[in-house]
Amino acid sequence: MRALVTGGRGGIGGAIVSALGDAETIVVDLPEFDVGDPKAWRSLDGEFDAAFLNAGTGTGCADPAELSDGEWHRILRANLEGVVYGTRELAARLMPSGGSIVATASLAGLTGMPGDPAYTATKHAVVGWVRAAAPALEGRRIRLNALCPGFTDTPLVDADMREVLGVTLIEPAFVAEAALRVLEDPETGRAWVVQPNRVEPFRFPGVPGPR
Repeated sequence: MRALVTGGRGGIGGAIVSALGDAETIVVDLPEFDVGDPKAWRSLDGEFDAAFLNAGTGTGCADPAELSDGEWHRILRANLEGVVYGTRELAARLMPSGGSIVATASLAGLTGMPGDPAYTATKHAVVGWVRAAAPALEGRRIRLNALCPGFTDTPLVDADMREVLGVTLIEPAFVAEAALRVLEDPETGRAWVVQPNRVEPFRFPGVPGPR
């Protein structure tokens, strides 16, 4: 297996790389590789069987009035555009024989996280992208699923947040093992919830129809 891992030097990304073991793994991360730059994606070559679109960041800004243009564009590039450009390039030329893509979203992609609405918005968008893009990718024999971990013991959860959370942080290695499980999911377009000692696909409620 030849695998691609974005954000592969971070907490979850590094754990995914370790969990892949002897697989041929290509790791890309800042500053050499900006997932929000389509030129960076076009610079990749070769064929991949698996991809973990994991790069992401937060703003730490709870008040929308204080969110700067720079912070918004930074998180948009890292969290959403990296997944969009990555999916596009993999589908167009880097997975010609098919494969499996796991996009790291978050529980914040399934529910509100008032501490960082920009982060919440981008992770909701990742889940939406996965659910909507997956059907077209099936024709290319590519599966696309989302990984939605809860609060994980990584630098993204800073000291101040740790003091107020009141929840058990998930070990990155547990999230990585969940990511490999999702990679092998025979279905596509799903969002997998990862909580302490719990990994399962999220069951989206149906949208009410007309009366």
